[in-house]
Amino acid sequence: MGKLYMAVGILVLCAAGGWGGNICTTRGVNSCKQCLAVSPLCAWCSMETQSSPRCDLLANLQKSCRQEYIEFPTSTVTILEDRPLSDKGSGSSTTTQMSPQKIKLNLRPDDSEIFHVQVRQVEDYPVDIYYLMDLSNSMKDDLRNIQSLGTKLASEMRKLTSNLRIGFGAFVDKPISPYMYISPPEAITNPCYEIKESCLPMFGYKHVLSLTDEVTRFNEEVQKQNVSRNRDAPEGGFDAIIQATVCDEKIGWRNDASHLLVFTTDAKTHIALDGRLAGIVQPNDAQCHIDKDNFYAASTMLDYPSLGLMTEKLSQKNINLVFAVTDTVVGLYQNYSELIPGTTVGTLSRDSSNVLQLIVDSYGKIRSKVELEVRDLPEELSLSFNATCLNDEVIPGLKSCMGLKIGDTVSFSIEAKVRGCPEERQKSFTIKPVGFKDSLTVTVNFDCDCSCESQAELNSSFCSQGNGTLECGVCRCNPGRLGSHCECSEEEYNPSQQDNCSPKQGQPLCSQRGECICGQCVCHSSDFGKVTGKYCECDDFSCVRFKGQMCSGHGKCSCGDCLCDSDWTGDYCNCTTRTDTCMSSNGLVCSGHGSCVCGKCDCTQPGSYGDTCEKCPTCPDACTIKKECVECKKFERGVLVEQQSCSRMCRDEIEIVKELGDRGKDAVNCTYKDEDDCVVRFQYYEDSSGKSILSVIEEPDCPKGPDILVVLLSVTGAILLIGLAVLLIWKLLITIHDRREFARFEEEKARAKWDMGHNPLYKEATSTFTNITYRGNM
Repeated sequence: MGKLYMAVGILVLCAAGGWGGNICTTRGVNSCKQCLAVSPLCAWCSMETQSSPRCDLLANLQKSCRQEYIEFPTSTVTILEDRPLSDKGSGSSTTTQMSPQKIKLNLRPDDSEIFHVQVRQVEDYPVDIYYLMDLSNSMKDDLRNIQSLGTKLASEMRKLTSNLRIGFGAFVDKPISPYMYISPPEAITNPCYEIKESCLPMFGYKHVLSLTDEVTRFNEEVQKQNVSRNRDAPEGGFDAIIQATVCDEKIGWRNDASHLLVFTTDAKTHIALDGRLAGIVQPNDAQCHIDKDNFYAASTMLDYPSLGLMTEKLSQKNINLVFAVTDTVVGLYQNYSELIPGTTVGTLSRDSSNVLQLIVDSYGKIRSKVELEVRDLPEELSLSFNATCLNDEVIPGLKSCMGLKIGDTVSFSIEAKVRGCPEERQKSFTIKPVGFKDSLTVTVNFDCDCSCESQAELNSSFCSQGNGTLECGVCRCNPGRLGSHCECSEEEYNPSQQDNCSPKQGQPLCSQRGECICGQCVCHSSDFGKVTGKYCECDDFSCVRFKGQMCSGHGKCSCGDCLCDSDWTGDYCNCTTRTDTCMSSNGLVCSGHGSCVCGKCDCTQPGSYGDTCEKCPTCPDACTIKKECVECKKFERGVLVEQQSCSRMCRDEIEIVKELGDRGKDAVNCTYKDEDDCVVRFQYYEDSSGKSILSVIEEPDCPKGPDILVVLLSVTGAILLIGLAVLLIWKLLITIHDRREFARFEEEKARAKWDMGHNPLYKEATSTFTNITYRGNM
């Protein structure tokens, strides 16, 4: 008989006389409820005389159906409680750090709605700090160094809050073999017997001092403590953490306060299932087991807690865990912190001399970050986040903000989308910032039903004289009846009616996945899912699979197509649109060295690698990278200004200073020349909260312009000097040349040999006289 019911919707479409081209008309629905589940765009017409498809787009139905007969519920957001955010913590009766506090969502199937929340870290908020210390023998010198910690810590924390309370607890390990010494017998009462010292019998965890504002009592109680000694290297610190978390009344955690649990050790710690070494198989129950003497009474009966259990309880109690550990184990606790939200890790010196600064720095880091967590989210809902942190920049896919100052307000837009229609029509979940008592309670009403269903008419005359129920304008036929008006009996058969069971002549009837009864396809049932459609051409199990899951488990199959959840995309719904998994520690997507593709970083910067492209030995150094941030933030110029990406790429805080100070080894001093050939000097460092700060010298070192007179005189003088030098050189060369020629002449003269005997050219002088009186022989 189930096949008969599935055919009713097909009859409705036949009576409508059309087969539309949109998603609403092509899914073969047979009721108003099914229509609303097809798509948030679909509406239903319950008017009895409707001739066109009843399930259609709203715009189409408004042309043929009267408004009062149209079923089209809309999703809405209603704020039920919205107290304004507080500015200050201490001194006010109620402190509000998250707004709103209660909202109601009305969601129709496969629809989504966006709502917004704001979070503010108020000033002067009360602080509770519980100091949980490893008192194994290796921490003896550390115990001496913290005997005045209470006074010093109160003095430093008064700068941040006027309402501080501190407490103290200690741990070693489970007092049972093989964790403790049992031989010789004296070692049970004095575990230090073999090393010729005296120490306390071993204990699991003891609560020493409840949270108090009398800081001198902290010093007094610490001074009374003594160390103990366990046998193996790991300690039982996780037992102490879970007890300090769940024993609210003993510890004295306040509701309106920031909760810091400072965990100090120099060793590894036992985790869940390690208790089997001592025959302890009962899992930790996360209940308070501190006895009247303030010792952990179930230490030898319950196993160590798991990380998941600790995470759950720390979140419920709004406690931020601070691992203050030595450098030999800091890597291990860093890995733990990645699994426990709201946890910070600091490197403790060998004698705990830096624990004060470590606590102050850790508190600063906790207060500089806001991260949202979701509790009790119904499986039918999916949430996607967008964060607006600093500079009003929206970061898609992110549900945390870093680098904040006390008093800053951040906002998040959250899209809630429902998949399908759950049986339970109302559910709720909670969104809260990690470590905050404030939370947002979201109540979700799933609008899966149509109002016209309440007006159903049993055995209606409209349905072939009482052969069915008239509901939302269509007949829901009694068993054995078919047809748009239940006019056809299952026993009736007419071969000509089979032509109506195939889309084209010659094609198989009902896609070979159903039977043609009374001219309508009654689809077969399937173990794999539901077969639907006018010709049984659709189903919800023939979509592509990825890693063995339909639509990768992130969507639903509809007539062969994957309809992905709100934060997934792709043909297989195997590509997430979230980017929070690509966010690096510096607050940039893929460290600025790549792009986020399907939730994973695609490192495009040559040489970069790592989960968030954070490793890049060949990438520019800090000075080169931060140079562009100085250019765009200080001088409002450069490549980032042209690309309009300054606020997104540079989340550093700019400080204008007269001169660069000495901020220790973690600060980097940088120098570069700008486009005007001026020398710009700046310093890059991260403060205790993890915020990046650029200290820039107020005025660049620019070269001064030339003095014209000096230049002219210099040029003239240079010309004269050059001329004089040339003349002197010329005179020197001439003199040298003349001297060389004279020397050569003298040399040749000295070598000459003259013949003094006969000179053929020589003629003696002849004198001729004429006698004018001589006439000769006439």
